[in-house]
Amino acid sequence: MKTPPTLAIVGAGKVGRMLAGLWHAAGAVTVQDILNRTPGSAQQAADFIGAGRAITAFGQLRRADIVLVGTPDDQIGACCDQLAASGQLAGAGIVFHCSGALRSSILQSAKVSGAAIASVHPVRSFARPEEVARSFAGTWCGIEGDREALDVLHPLFTGIGAQLFEIDPEQKILYHAAAVFASNYLVTLLDTAVQTYGKAGVPPEIARQMMASLVRETTENVLRWGPEQALTGPIARNDVATVLTQYRGVTRWDRRYGDLYKKLGKLTAALARRRNGKSG
Repeated sequence: MKTPPTLAIVGAGKVGRMLAGLWHAAGAVTVQDILNRTPGSAQQAADFIGAGRAITAFGQLRRADIVLVGTPDDQIGACCDQLAASGQLAGAGIVFHCSGALRSSILQSAKVSGAAIASVHPVRSFARPEEVARSFAGTWCGIEGDREALDVLHPLFTGIGAQLFEIDPEQKILYHAAAVFASNYLVTLLDTAVQTYGKAGVPPEIARQMMASLVRETTENVLRWGPEQALTGPIARNDVATVLTQYRGVTRWDRRYGDLYKKLGKLTAALARRRNGKSG
């Protein structure tokens, strides 16, 4: 029976501890060291995972077959440099990160030290990692990097139910921007709706309840039929008078929201033309 590879985590945040927990439960890896800034956070990660030794210094790391650099994006490069300087990557090993915005090449210092590098980005919101862990099967993950690294990581991720697809590292910033549009900016747009309802006298808790079926049906229609077929409303039916009246009313109340209404209106008009088979 093949011995599971050893895993170390540098910066065990929500994503790192969730993945390690699933792999540990499946017997796919041996979780070895968990390096966080403070003993408390490292121990919390170990408790969540159910395995691993909590440490706080690179000098305490033992050599592992796989290292996940799970720090925030702006710390990945520096942490990788420290990892490479620790001497634990000499000659072999895999180092990867889960950032959707950064290419695997941010781990270049690990590659110079002899490791194969990669990036695997789960397309999920990790606000509640416990819930993501329970429903991870079926999660799409964008991958890129060295083939030697991907050949090892591929079965680890598919073994916990991930669906993998390769992305172009040269266009990765657009790949991640798409996720921001689909998730982060969607939250901001819905907040704009709540604020606008509020100006009309609708309390936030009622506004959210009112919006529930509308938002769910809209997103389900987009995902099922595509944006063109899901589009409804005044622009879709070419009701220019209503659009202009709404734009002016929103602008009088809050120019920021008026500007947003106008910009979204132009993009929505283009979408409507696309649906109708017209160019432009």
